Amino acid sequence: MWPVRDERIPPGVPMSAAYVPGVPRLGVPALLMSDAGLGVTNPGYRPGDTATALPAGLALAAGFDPALARAAGEVIGREARSRGFNVQLAGAMNLARDPRNGRNFEYLSEDPLLTATIAAESIDGIQQQRVISTVKHFSLNCNETNRHFLDAVIDPDAHRESDLLAFEIAIERARPGAVMAAYNKVNGTYAAANDVLINGVLKGAWGYRGWVMSDWGATPSWECALAGLDQECGAQIDALLWRSETFGEPLRAAHADGRLSRERLTDMVRRILRSMFAVGVDRAEAAPAPDMAAHNEIALRIARQGIVLLTNRGLLPLAPESTDRIAVIGGYAHAGVPAGYGSSAVVPPGGYAAAIPIGGSGLEAGLRKLHLLPSSPLDELRKQFPGAQIEFDPGVSPGEAVLAARRADIVIVFAIRAEGEGFDIADLSLPWGQDELISAVAAANPNTVVVLETGNPASMPWRGSVQAIVQAWYPGQSGGRAIAEVLAGQVNPSGRLPITFPVDLRQTPRPELPGLGLPWGAPSTIEYAEGSDVGYRWFATTGEAPMFAFGHGLSYTDFAYRDLAVTGGDTVTASFSVVNVGDRAGADVPQLYLTAAPDRECLRLLGFERVELEPGATRRVTIEADPRLLARYDGSVGSWRIRAGRYRVAVSASAVAPRLTATLELAGRTFGR
Repeated sequence: MWPVRDERIPPGVPMSAAYVPGVPRLGVPALLMSDAGLGVTNPGYRPGDTATALPAGLALAAGFDPALARAAGEVIGREARSRGFNVQLAGAMNLARDPRNGRNFEYLSEDPLLTATIAAESIDGIQQQRVISTVKHFSLNCNETNRHFLDAVIDPDAHRESDLLAFEIAIERARPGAVMAAYNKVNGTYAAANDVLINGVLKGAWGYRGWVMSDWGATPSWECALAGLDQECGAQIDALLWRSETFGEPLRAAHADGRLSRERLTDMVRRILRSMFAVGVDRAEAAPAPDMAAHNEIALRIARQGIVLLTNRGLLPLAPESTDRIAVIGGYAHAGVPAGYGSSAVVPPGGYAAAIPIGGSGLEAGLRKLHLLPSSPLDELRKQFPGAQIEFDPGVSPGEAVLAARRADIVIVFAIRAEGEGFDIADLSLPWGQDELISAVAAANPNTVVVLETGNPASMPWRGSVQAIVQAWYPGQSGGRAIAEVLAGQVNPSGRLPITFPVDLRQTPRPELPGLGLPWGAPSTIEYAEGSDVGYRWFATTGEAPMFAFGHGLSYTDFAYRDLAVTGGDTVTASFSVVNVGDRAGADVPQLYLTAAPDRECLRLLGFERVELEPGATRRVTIEADPRLLARYDGSVGSWRIRAGRYRVAVSASAVAPRLTATLELAGRTFGR
């Protein structure tokens, strides 16, 4: 979004991220673009406009529920059309390679399959409303520190097996109308000018037929067009960073003197038009006002399913008979729930409860705010426990909080961290003295529950002294209600971690983040030496035990896995039974992993399924693995290769909790590009 209205935009066109004039005599509509990852954004330039503020992408992925991801996309698509927008800059799916990345909350997971599955359904939900969705940021936009000046270095084969595989699967399944290039360089060349990635992989090997656009401020020169970039977006920001609009007069001049061929220019236009007509934006009629109450229910479902119960020593769910006096401490719980900052920020119905500036340096400093969505956990807890005496303490003074904790039977501490676009966090601690606050409160009252509202893992030095830890992420406009329902047992928690929580940064591939602390504009290089061993795969390689593993999440009931049957051949097919052996209805997410190949021990998610069961009920689950998840990419021949021999798989409750194992034979083969 640019804060000054461009004189080239006709009157009456709503302010948005970008406007591209149409050609009415040819039936080509204008393109109106809006940021949209977590809802139709409005950074303040459309007075009075609000939209459904969905939970963080990590919360959506934590539900492991593709159908709910599609519903989230439908919410975004319907609300976009109702405002006249026909391109949504959604589909954020960079892998979570670093737990300090300020933008991880927008993304989905550290695993290519989970990321692609959730992203594809969300994109498809948007495009079914005749609104184009992008998929972004292509590729390796995995850190925010000086992202415009960052070189992401990775082995090309490992890149194909990880981040690019996520994009490949999502593009195959959802066919997004556009791909947005990343800010950073990849192996020395800016993503928007990267011939290897755009022409070689995306348009060549994958046969992608849509168009490639730049991110705002990420088009360094007109030569990007020769490398496959079809559209410059954010020309005003480009003019700040690169001193000119790179696809304006420079592109015209290049075409006039033959440096940009007619064939390439025609291809650029054809790709944009093709997506417009394929998605149907030319046939999209004016949409009525959407059912905002129904959309709020979708936001509530995502929040409920995304909450992960990390630890529970028997205190949850809270029993009414033991909760005469409850102390709620910290996290602005009286006002609302936090949301990440940046281009994904959505103004919810009724506006923010608060938007507290934080500041900083660099191009994105003005975006850095603590946004509070008006869904008060304190108010919702009072609804759940109408007979309890509930006292709120803001948590600004540990001494005062301790006094409140001593007066209570149960203490619920809300811990928050503001994270967002343009900034990585320096470490995994909680800011504003919250770690010390929790330690003091837990020492004063052993019946303490901590609710984390963050966009990344936290270090949790106090985790051994509290009775329960709940990861609520940034839970969206109905997050306060969802949290209260889980604590009270009205909702059985079913979220599973889409990212690994390390004990500390020493367990990660880069204990010290290159470039962190350098002034804005300083170039830096991050070598992704872990290659395709991202997240849980890195931990499997190093043998380190994480604090909480990928796929981990507790329930108020128990599940058993039985009767595993596997077949081999060209790929792995596994069938097994899931049984609710507890006394509550609940949802489980059994996960199938590859744990050994003929030449190596390994760990890779092959599939998953969300299963909802009543007490005593059983469901048979069958998972067939995408062959690329069993293969290695061989760039020397440009193909995937499965080695013939014996493989081992496991049905697991998390990446470190195998329940059933089996071995099978696979035929060796080479396939794909």
